[in-house]
Amino acid sequence: MNLRGFVSTAAAAAIGAAFAGQAGAAGFALIEQNASGLGNAYSGAAAAAEDASTIWFNPAGMTRIGGRQVVGALNIIKPEAKFSNNGSTPPTLGPPVPGPLQNLGYPLGGNGGDAGDWAFVPNAYLSWEVMPNQLWLGIGINAPFGLKTEWDNGWVGRFHAIESEVKTININPSVAWKVNETFSLGAGVSAMYLDATLSNSVAYRAAAIATGSGAVIAAVPPGTEGIATVKADDWGWGWNVGAMINFSPATRLGLTYRSTVKFGLSGDVSFADRPAALANVLPNSGVNADVKLPDSFSVAFSHSMDRWQFLVDYTWTGWNTIQDLSIYRSGSATCCLTSTPLNFKDSWRAGLGVNYQLNSEWKLRGGIAYDTTPVQDQYRTPRLPDQDRTWLAAGAQWALSKQMAFDFGLAYLFVKDANSNLPNQEPASAIPPGFPNSPKGALVGSYNANVWIISGQIRLNF
Repeated sequence: MNLRGFVSTAAAAAIGAAFAGQAGAAGFALIEQNASGLGNAYSGAAAAAEDASTIWFNPAGMTRIGGRQVVGALNIIKPEAKFSNNGSTPPTLGPPVPGPLQNLGYPLGGNGGDAGDWAFVPNAYLSWEVMPNQLWLGIGINAPFGLKTEWDNGWVGRFHAIESEVKTININPSVAWKVNETFSLGAGVSAMYLDATLSNSVAYRAAAIATGSGAVIAAVPPGTEGIATVKADDWGWGWNVGAMINFSPATRLGLTYRSTVKFGLSGDVSFADRPAALANVLPNSGVNADVKLPDSFSVAFSHSMDRWQFLVDYTWTGWNTIQDLSIYRSGSATCCLTSTPLNFKDSWRAGLGVNYQLNSEWKLRGGIAYDTTPVQDQYRTPRLPDQDRTWLAAGAQWALSKQMAFDFGLAYLFVKDANSNLPNQEPASAIPPGFPNSPKGALVGSYNANVWIISGQIRLNF
């Protein structure tokens, strides 16, 4: 067994954090990019173009916003994720020849508590009509991916994950051109920063046995473990385009596409409570990995009738850009530390929303949506215990004047129960040749999850 493989216990966590959390959208994406759309479960967002947050959902929608407008929103997300054990085992180490597995002396541990944590997701947008009825400029600042999961330190799946935190910041300058009364175009570029912090337990006893040194094995008693922490970050770049087609003053179609964003994450790994005998086997060092976040395409429709507005949409996300997670030690002559199969599949989301203009000041909102997960059952990890989800949402807008309005939204997400069946070690066919395969313990059971979201927003015209 390649000793460097045991670094992967932490290193796989390093970039795995990029896939962490029970985010509002399926996978680890955050669709919560304003508060005005939350009340509709973000249905028809690429056609709604109600305020400057359209810079994110469809930049062509800026052509519906006169003058200058600024929007600021705060989304508060509280996911709940709990694990129920049904046959998990602690890490075991197989001998070099066929025979019984070697017990490494680790306790099984508990179910991990509630891995969900509060997340606060701010957004800000500015739209400016620089050439009347022709050209608009805008900029958006938001967080498209992220959230956090944190399991108890001693839980049964601690060798797979303990803490996973991802933060992103996206800066998105945009431009929109009104071709005529029927057709508008928009485009933008994105500078996105991703910062990840992850931790998990390390089976130090397994690393000692792999050395084959009696002195090292004697110095690391059965059950010896510690926590590895990885921190990594990088900037990535992307682009987006959109179109708005007005069939009539009451009916329009929105189309939008966002590109993939590539990151060359770099950072470091450190091992807490590491026995001195393993200092040269599991040294602290730099790590790096490549991550390609998915592209997406959305088509949306809006139709108004009397005081009613109806919104529908379909969004496709290309999660198949993430098939495995290959980790490298920085500056190492033997570059490959671990490869974790993820095998994400493309996902889709569909929504239906309705608005009712109660009077000149108040607009009421409602919405429902269905969001499919990119995670396949056999590859589900505790960093992303994700499953398909159904949105139920409601909200309201209070327009104090033509210059100022407040939006409020509330949503509850029903997440399907998700199975876990991770093996102690991956099947040989799942690990590319030359990559190590470290024991982490079989994690067998199910996850139960749900998400609450509450949002508030202010809109100012000036």
